[in-house]
Amino acid sequence: MNERALKTLEYNKIVDRLAGNAGSVLGRELCSKITPLTDIQQIRQLQTETSDAVQRIYQKGTVSFSGIPDVRASVKRLEIGATLGAGELLKISSILTAALRVRNYGMAHREKSVSHKPAWKLEQEQAAAKAKAAALGLSESKQEDEEETDSLSARFSELAPLSPLNQEIQRCILSEEEIADDASPGLKSVRRAIKNTNDKIHSELGAILNSGSNRSMMQDALITMRNGRYCLPIKNEFKNQFQGMVHDQSSSGSTFFIEPMAVVKLNNELRELSVREQEEIEKVLADLSNQAGSHTLELSDDQKNLTELDFIFARAVLSKAMKAAEPKFNSDRWINIRKGRHPLIDPHVVVPTDIYIGRDFDLLIITGPNTGGKTVSLKTVGLFTLLGQSGLHIPAAEGSELGIFHEVYADIGDEQSIEQSLSTFSSHMTNIVKIIDQADNDSLVLFDELGAGTDPTEGAALAMAILTHLHRRTIRTLATTHYSELKVFALSTDKVSNACCEFDVATLRPTYRLLIGIPGKSNAFAISKKLGLPEFIIDSAKEFIGVSEQSFEDLISNLEADRIAIEKEREKSNALRQEAEELKKKWQEKNERIDTAKDKVLKRANEQAQEMLQETKEYVDETIRKFNKMSQNGIGKDMEQERTLLREKLSEKDNKLSVKAVKKSQGTVKEGYEVGDNVLVLSLNVKGKVSTAPNAKGDLYVQIGSLRSLVNVRDLEAAEEEDAEQDKPKSRTAVGAINMAKTMSISAELNLIGMRVDEALPLLDKYLDDAYLSHLPKVTVIHGRGTGALRDAVHSHLKRANYVKSYRVGEFGEGDHGVTIVEFKR
Repeated sequence: MNERALKTLEYNKIVDRLAGNAGSVLGRELCSKITPLTDIQQIRQLQTETSDAVQRIYQKGTVSFSGIPDVRASVKRLEIGATLGAGELLKISSILTAALRVRNYGMAHREKSVSHKPAWKLEQEQAAAKAKAAALGLSESKQEDEEETDSLSARFSELAPLSPLNQEIQRCILSEEEIADDASPGLKSVRRAIKNTNDKIHSELGAILNSGSNRSMMQDALITMRNGRYCLPIKNEFKNQFQGMVHDQSSSGSTFFIEPMAVVKLNNELRELSVREQEEIEKVLADLSNQAGSHTLELSDDQKNLTELDFIFARAVLSKAMKAAEPKFNSDRWINIRKGRHPLIDPHVVVPTDIYIGRDFDLLIITGPNTGGKTVSLKTVGLFTLLGQSGLHIPAAEGSELGIFHEVYADIGDEQSIEQSLSTFSSHMTNIVKIIDQADNDSLVLFDELGAGTDPTEGAALAMAILTHLHRRTIRTLATTHYSELKVFALSTDKVSNACCEFDVATLRPTYRLLIGIPGKSNAFAISKKLGLPEFIIDSAKEFIGVSEQSFEDLISNLEADRIAIEKEREKSNALRQEAEELKKKWQEKNERIDTAKDKVLKRANEQAQEMLQETKEYVDETIRKFNKMSQNGIGKDMEQERTLLREKLSEKDNKLSVKAVKKSQGTVKEGYEVGDNVLVLSLNVKGKVSTAPNAKGDLYVQIGSLRSLVNVRDLEAAEEEDAEQDKPKSRTAVGAINMAKTMSISAELNLIGMRVDEALPLLDKYLDDAYLSHLPKVTVIHGRGTGALRDAVHSHLKRANYVKSYRVGEFGEGDHGVTIVEFKR
């Protein structure tokens, strides 16, 4: 991209903001060198990296890249086997510490984290992810694996913290000036000897200071050091009397610093120990450098990856600050900016605007009053193009689209130059000549006030000629102007569109909204009238305007009025549509809640019905067994009581049901019944004959087999009379209908293998009752051989059953001793 356009569109100001977000020196350097790219794959990769970094910031906050030093020179020295100083090794430690911190931040992305996105947004993303996984045929586990990684995961995983090396450096080096005593055994030993020697020297010097004969010689009662040797301050007049070596004197000459002879040897030893200490320190630094030298490749990669991640997260922080979004890119040079906001305008006052070009037209002519937003619209398109192709998000709504341009040319602002003796028109034209000469099909051209600064007629003609030339070459061009001739040119030329910046005449303020498809109207007369210019002057001015110009302005006014009316209707329809959608959503949610509640109610009702059915079945089975025993003993009264209890039990269960089943009619309902009528007792589902006429309450006696039961007429239906052959077997018992149902389902054998005695006997007892009531002549009880305990229990039970005629173990072919054959009485 040409530097002139970058400067004109203030791209460098965004770059400065970007660099301010970087934490390291190399990161800021990389930000400062950012330039727009032209390869669409590289641009999309940069945009993806920025988006992934933004997502991580919203999930877990940002990560610090501050304090990351430049160790490239130190790594080069390590590669040739040099020994690094303590400061250089501490820089190595700093970059390894940063690598560990950043790696942990990146790897933590795989863990569950709290999202700051709205719940509805998360639900949409989860639904989209599931749909994508289903379309690709991925399982949920594979889908989760894919979601755990992004375009930055590889960089995070490549970071090598080299913790053992980092910990060793931090253990041995306390600061650039201090090496730890424990850095090596030799260093520790030497420093212990230095401490002991220092103690001896201070002890000797202390004794000399406290000596009465020497006290008068001392200038001050203190121990000092000169040239690395301990000395005492002696007065000038006693310098010859005090035994020792003179190392220094004060500026006034009144004090001499003398090393007493008693500590000369100890001072010599201390000097020797200092040399040995330095040698041990060199050994420690050499050892640490040797360890670091085996990891030069990892150190270089850490420096590179940390710098790139710093650069990426700087872009993400800028995107978050601008409330920007990732734009889509195309190779067809289409631009569609939705709700775009210029990033250098105060976000509290900037007005979002929609700008598009390239699909239906490739030349857009923008008209409107000064300070109405025309130039801002131009700069927004140019700056967004530069930012997007640099991998930066643009402050616009999601779904905005940008084309790929190899060059962006801009002629914006006052280019007057006193030094070069160029007027405003001349300087603009000089730039325009260069643009016409250099622009091609892959260029984006921006003109502000094209043709201004000269005679309006000639300026308009030049502007139309320049735009026509660029239009024929299908170069995407945006131009602002005040010339009415260009409005007509746009209306009459294919693939050219008008646009205007809206102006509110009532408030004399621009709204800064860009309206594409509508030419701008001159508001000079309206503004002048609003400001108090006499109306007769305005009327006189109108007379100087030609009929065609006046008609054109009237046409524009009508178009503007129609546009405002259409926009109001559109807003009204959008509000109604939104309200309808909200109502539809509420009804859907309400229906879902009703369906859910209905399912719960039905499920609970079915469960309760099943419980009552099971309870009733067990009660009926027990009553049948009692009926059977009572019929054999001839106890009719007891049978009648049990039947009455059974009917009350069934009525009780029927009353508990919330929804009662409507029983299909088996016959004809009669108003009155006579003796001998065939009837169906609905509560028992058995047939009988009326024995007595109904009383005042509607109660009558019905003969059911050998039983005579009191029944209300509401529990009766008329039944057809059956022939004698059918009545004969049914008259044997009051439960013939029930016996018929059991005969259809009872099996001729019962398998008890695998059961304990206490489990098998209740099943055996019920099975024998059902089989006897079903008129089976004999049945087989399978109990297996085993220990014989189950067989003995079965035989013991059969002995007590009064309806069992006989029983025996099975013969060959019947199951031998593993079965028992039971015959019933008839």
